[in-house]
Amino acid sequence: MSTRDVVLVALFAALMAALGAFPPLMIPAIGVPITAQSMGPMLAGGIIGARRGALSMLLFVVLVAVGLPLLPGGRGGLAIFAGPTAGFILGWIAAAAVTGVLVERFWSGLSFVTAFLAAAIGGIVVLYAIGIPWISLVGGVPLATAAAGSAAFIPGDLIKAGLAAAAILMVKRSYPIIRPAHGRP
Repeated sequence: MSTRDVVLVALFAALMAALGAFPPLMIPAIGVPITAQSMGPMLAGGIIGARRGALSMLLFVVLVAVGLPLLPGGRGGLAIFAGPTAGFILGWIAAAAVTGVLVERFWSGLSFVTAFLAAAIGGIVVLYAIGIPWISLVGGVPLATAAAGSAAFIPGDLIKAGLAAAAILMVKRSYPIIRPAHGRP
């Protein structure tokens, strides 16, 4: 891993911390906050690629696990991983990887639509596929109930996917960090 790669991984872990500074909007009925941080994996995977994006999310998760208060509301520590949001927090790693793989796959013809779909598939579909079963398991609620409760977050996450797609395209046009698959070192 080059110095540039390490810097990009650290930069996007720091971006996740900055997104955590936005106060969470708690929905009491399901106990899961609406946060800006769910946009982080979309940005990381889409801007710095699958490998570096996933590593940035892994670094962020490790920093939270060791107790740094990087989650909204100043939360951090191992206890977070026993709660209902842990599946989503751990899912950020896979979400960034999948978003990055899709952006890399469609890099040469990347448009707002393909960037949006990559962000939505990685940052919503994959994230929910990990987070919802965790809510069901930890919360002791049926999977269908956890899924229905999580549906309230979809409109906001679609907006985040649109913002991420716009950012991905801006970076691609001005300073492309990802290189097409055939041009990668």
